[in-house]
Amino acid sequence: MTQEEQARGVPFPERQLETVEALLESAQLLHASLELEPLLRHLLRSVMGRLAVSRGLIAVADGGGMRISLVRGAPGLRIGEVFEEERARVAGIVRVFPIGEPESPIGLLGINQPQGRAARSQELTPSEIAFLQALLGIAASGIVNARVHAQAHQLNLQLDQKVQELRALLDLGRGLTASLEPEEVAQLLVLTLAGRWAVRRYGLIAWKSGHPPILRLKGMERISQLDDEEFRGEVAQLPEALRVKDLPLTMRLRQILQAEQAEVVFPIPTGNSETGGLVVLGSRPGTLTYAEADLEFGAGLVAQSAVAFENAWYFLETLERRQLEQELALAASIQKNLFPAQVAQYPGYDLAAHNRHATLCGGDYYDILPIDRSDPSGRFLICVADVSGKGLPASLLMSNMQATLRALLGRVESLPTLAGEINELLFATTPSNKYVTALLVEIDPHTGRTRYVNAGHTNGLLLRASGEVRWLKGTGTPLGLLPNLPYGEEQLQLGPGDLLALFSDGVTEAQDGEENEFGEERVVALLRQVADRPAQRIVDEVFIEIDRYAGEAPQY
Repeated sequence: MTQEEQARGVPFPERQLETVEALLESAQLLHASLELEPLLRHLLRSVMGRLAVSRGLIAVADGGGMRISLVRGAPGLRIGEVFEEERARVAGIVRVFPIGEPESPIGLLGINQPQGRAARSQELTPSEIAFLQALLGIAASGIVNARVHAQAHQLNLQLDQKVQELRALLDLGRGLTASLEPEEVAQLLVLTLAGRWAVRRYGLIAWKSGHPPILRLKGMERISQLDDEEFRGEVAQLPEALRVKDLPLTMRLRQILQAEQAEVVFPIPTGNSETGGLVVLGSRPGTLTYAEADLEFGAGLVAQSAVAFENAWYFLETLERRQLEQELALAASIQKNLFPAQVAQYPGYDLAAHNRHATLCGGDYYDILPIDRSDPSGRFLICVADVSGKGLPASLLMSNMQATLRALLGRVESLPTLAGEINELLFATTPSNKYVTALLVEIDPHTGRTRYVNAGHTNGLLLRASGEVRWLKGTGTPLGLLPNLPYGEEQLQLGPGDLLALFSDGVTEAQDGEENEFGEERVVALLRQVADRPAQRIVDEVFIEIDRYAGEAPQY
């Protein structure tokens, strides 16, 4: 018990009880809120009131330094500044205590000397220092909790934003897949962007040599002036997205956009000099601004639309240039480009594929895609699919299947879920008499672990190195046939020397001149003979043998 406490006549046990009660009350208040600012305010208020000081501050660790988060009665010190002890002393802050571990504190508490005491007793008493240290220890855990809460809240906000962005991408992707008119692509794009940020003023101009420009304007009529060679050259030099204020001062483009009160601009990227354009947006409501993440998201949407513009223009050119027979030939060429230009390869595996339509264009499809694009050597998906029917309708549905698969792959947790999502989207966007059979096979190249879903497709074949045969039979109905149906999944393990063959019914149902089918037994016998050869040679041998078997009969 100090001399001061004795002079005030405070019994020692009673003084201890008072201190403990004060600490308990402060602990409850400090941990009552998970927000950092109210916590710091209560801490400083408690210290200044308890110790009867008139000046105080709290600094919190930020990026390796201490920044002032709260200050009272100390002229010259500002919130947000880096804490400097000498400046604090000049402002009257002469005592500084660590918040948390003294060796690595998460914050600092600074106060002036207590007022109203005799000159010889200006210093804090041992009991006051003990109270202060205990209170700061309690506050340290509160600050940690508040920071964790703030980080969790920020992560939740970011996750929610990413979910919304993913939904927007999927919705736009579905819409663009169904859009064969450049005007429809432009309308869908500007409505998506304007709706995303509640923008009331926007402008879109897109051009391609030999076609009139596409315009979508609301409150920005001068954007229509950008369809000349000078502006096209300026647009071609722009990056993916930027703020209008960051455009070079010498650009005529900047002058027009500023006159229209445009705030951000998204060039429409294309693969050649014949096409191009841009999307410009006005300010957001109130004091909201465009963050870097907003620019990145908008650039992604515009880039996705660029392909749709190119496809739509290409489709119009096709309609104008050829009659129905010529359109079929062009559709076959377009469909061919939807297949992988080169079969992906993975260490320890030899992959090859080939497709040959029975008519100019058809509905067979295959693809080999990484599950995670950021890990190209990780798990990959092999898809072999067959659209009902033949000709142009089948090829269009096949392109829809490809776009849907690529949009969803890596964004769902399992193959059955992937098949279910594709089924719902195809059912909602295709006629009732159109459907797709598909065999989806996921392989982990590091372990050989394999999973598959067979949605009504021709059985796949696994020929073990030992000679054992396993058929990859159906685990669900064709995609797009009926809604709300579950899909099962089967697993298997690939080992050295194993051969996995996936094909459409054009292999097993190939017919000779007397309409006898090639059949599964001939497939197994043929693959046994060539299983030790390179994958591309095996594929070639299958086509050679089927042609030999069919003879003069047309391809089935």
